Amino acid sequence: MTTGKINVSVENIFPLIKKFLYSDHEIFLRELISNATDATLKLKHLTSIGEAQVAYGNPILEVKIDKEGKKLHIIDQGLGMTAEEVEKYINQIAFSGAEEFLEKYKDSAKDSGVIGHFGLGFYSAFMVASKVEIITKSYKDEPAAHWICDGSPEFSLEPHAKTERGTEIILHIAEDSLEFLEDFKIRELLTKYNKFMPIPIKFGTKQEALPKPEDAPEDYKTEYQEVDNFINNTTPAWTKQPSDLTTEDYNSFYRELYPMNFEEPLFNIHLNVDYPFNLTGILYFPKLTGDLQIQKDKIQLYQNQVFVTDNVEGIVPEFLMMLKGVVDSPDIPLNVSRSYLQADGNVKKISNYITRKVSDKLKSLFNENREDFEKKWNDIKVVLEYGMLSEAKFYEKAGDFVLYPTTDDKYYTLAELKEALKDTQTDKNGKLVVLYASNKEAQHSYIDIAKEKGYQVVLLDSPIVSHLIQKLEADNENLTFTRVDADHIDRLIQKEEDAISKLSDTEKEQLKTTIETVVPKENYTVQMEALDSASAPFIITQPEFMRRMKEMSATGGGGMFGMGNFPEMYNLVVNTNSELATAILNSEEAIQKDLVKQALDIAKLSQGLLKGEELTSFVKRSFEALK
Repeated sequence: MTTGKINVSVENIFPLIKKFLYSDHEIFLRELISNATDATLKLKHLTSIGEAQVAYGNPILEVKIDKEGKKLHIIDQGLGMTAEEVEKYINQIAFSGAEEFLEKYKDSAKDSGVIGHFGLGFYSAFMVASKVEIITKSYKDEPAAHWICDGSPEFSLEPHAKTERGTEIILHIAEDSLEFLEDFKIRELLTKYNKFMPIPIKFGTKQEALPKPEDAPEDYKTEYQEVDNFINNTTPAWTKQPSDLTTEDYNSFYRELYPMNFEEPLFNIHLNVDYPFNLTGILYFPKLTGDLQIQKDKIQLYQNQVFVTDNVEGIVPEFLMMLKGVVDSPDIPLNVSRSYLQADGNVKKISNYITRKVSDKLKSLFNENREDFEKKWNDIKVVLEYGMLSEAKFYEKAGDFVLYPTTDDKYYTLAELKEALKDTQTDKNGKLVVLYASNKEAQHSYIDIAKEKGYQVVLLDSPIVSHLIQKLEADNENLTFTRVDADHIDRLIQKEEDAISKLSDTEKEQLKTTIETVVPKENYTVQMEALDSASAPFIITQPEFMRRMKEMSATGGGGMFGMGNFPEMYNLVVNTNSELATAILNSEEAIQKDLVKQALDIAKLSQGLLKGEELTSFVKRSFEALK
């Protein structure tokens, strides 16, 4: 038997490891199983190239709990270690990583997530164990070795009678970590971190129903047998070639990832690249609500099928954080801090690649089955519109598949929209005016007036529409977007001809003064307009610029400080050619005020602006007028 002291300058390093990594202490199991998997896969490689003269067979990993003995066993059938290798890899290399880690982070535990970067994986065992044993037999023809360390720099190393190839790690669980002797806790960790590991992981047994015999009697009771319980799927969908998978395979894997989600995804994007970095994965477009709440923690990051995190900020472009799925890359360190990730050159390349791949997939879906793409548009538009605003590379490609639906359910790309509207909706200054509504029901009367003029109205109802149209206007000369209720239709798209007013300038000024004595100036600007006599006498509009700035301020940006706090300002457009305008002008003062008040309330009612006490008063007045 050999005993010795690990050459380390930090005395009693294990309590320090425990202290620094305590917030993340559950990852010890992930680290040890990752090591066991590596040992097994290395053996597979050595046997395949003829370097290891042994049969690879069908190796498994096993996790066993000895509750009575307060021990946790992790057993593999991998390449194992000789006593010399234990001395080298456990006592020297791994420990130098531990020392480097502590030296760097002794004053702050903030970035303790980088332990994998320091080769410290094995020593994470001491976060939960008071003593650790390694019993290991190499694939080489050498005696097995038994290493024991009780959490101090002292260790012992002696031969062992083990005859089967592989390594068994025995953790003597510390008194403050006894939760790791509970079946449910270990099962939870195995499911979280190792659900898709490439080597089968056995954890206990389970009861499996035997097939019902063909000649079974009517009162036959199902018989069960006890079988090994394997907790992982060793060949998840993202490790396979897209050509080998059907839509049902993808949907089945989606259900495996999200068992509590009962809606099928709309479609998926299979990522598969091996240059200039390695990356595989599957992203799913779920049905999305209209709000812009980014559903974080829905995409899972793996490294060689080992779960790393579900916080993929910086790796997946922000606009795709609303998606679900898996990204797996060996080029991302297994244990990384946020600052380390952001500084990693591969990460930005991966983000750019995912953006390009998603763009290409959307374009092909659009080209292959436009009708189906149009049906799904409302469920995916928030992601794509957000992508246009946040990712320049995505914006460049978006013209090929981003749609602009009309209130009549026609769908146009931007190029198609320009072509469809140019003959009817170009104003006298040569500007193409795209009329849009944000709420089909609330703006129904304005949409109706526009359609009577032969105009089309686009339906843009996402919360970021003001930001989006601002960008589109900046990038498309002589194109402007105006909400359909921003002014009277004749002023929204101004043509050469000017309507003639029935009232003289003096009468118009007199009418305006009368109306302004009733209408609150702090909220309304009165405009006198000569419109068609059949048009509404009073029309409330909200200036496009003012409303757009308020909306942009409310959703972040807009370039105007405090716009969100400005009072609501509206235009009251008075049709000087209406019969009501003449009636107001020719009535006595008391009747004038009643007519203006009633007409204003009707206009407010049509815009959903009549509420509370004003609405109650209007209803009473209207009923009294019927007597």
